[in-house]
Amino acid sequence: MRYEFLVETYATERVKVVSVWSEFRDEDMAVRPREGDGRGRSVLEQMVHQCVSEDLWFRDMLGIDVCGAGTPVRRGFPPLPERETRMEFMRRYAEDSGKRLVLLQEKTDSWWEDGAKFFEVQRSRAWVMTRRIAHTSHHRGQLMAMLRMLGRDLHSNYGPTADTGGLMQNHAPTIYAYGSLEELIEGENGGGAKAQLPGAGNKAVTERPG
Repeated sequence: MRYEFLVETYATERVKVVSVWSEFRDEDMAVRPREGDGRGRSVLEQMVHQCVSEDLWFRDMLGIDVCGAGTPVRRGFPPLPERETRMEFMRRYAEDSGKRLVLLQEKTDSWWEDGAKFFEVQRSRAWVMTRRIAHTSHHRGQLMAMLRMLGRDLHSNYGPTADTGGLMQNHAPTIYAYGSLEELIEGENGGGAKAQLPGAGNKAVTERPG
């Protein structure tokens, strides 16, 4: 299938989203990039936005509705969890994105190439999906920056980080927090069981040290 790469990318992106959410702590949910400045979404607001915007894009642009047509977007109704805690957001998004993945795996090349309304213009569904993946990655990057502001460690999301050994050219390994989404949900539900991180030691984590 010509567009299998988009399905495979979504399969990994949904795991990356939940993995970054798992790096936060329960007490972080109200944290903003700058305290008192509402222009920057809090961790909670980022999670709400991910769940709501992805549901809207898939439902209104791609015609994939896993939450039920006309479902109210408010607390206690899909795509939001009943209790807006870190753990429940991870469960909710993992469940809904898993349902979307199953439906995407059934789509034909002609479905991907057919037109869809992207706000005020027409684009192919493959184009819309590419933009959706980029949109998700953008917000995930914002959250990873917030984790650094909070002084937290970061497991791999795409490749090595300062906490997994530094730069790729220093042969730093890629270390994911968990081996699978199922392990992540089980581990975090039990209080956390992430893979241990070696740290960068005395190796520079920039290509331009000094």
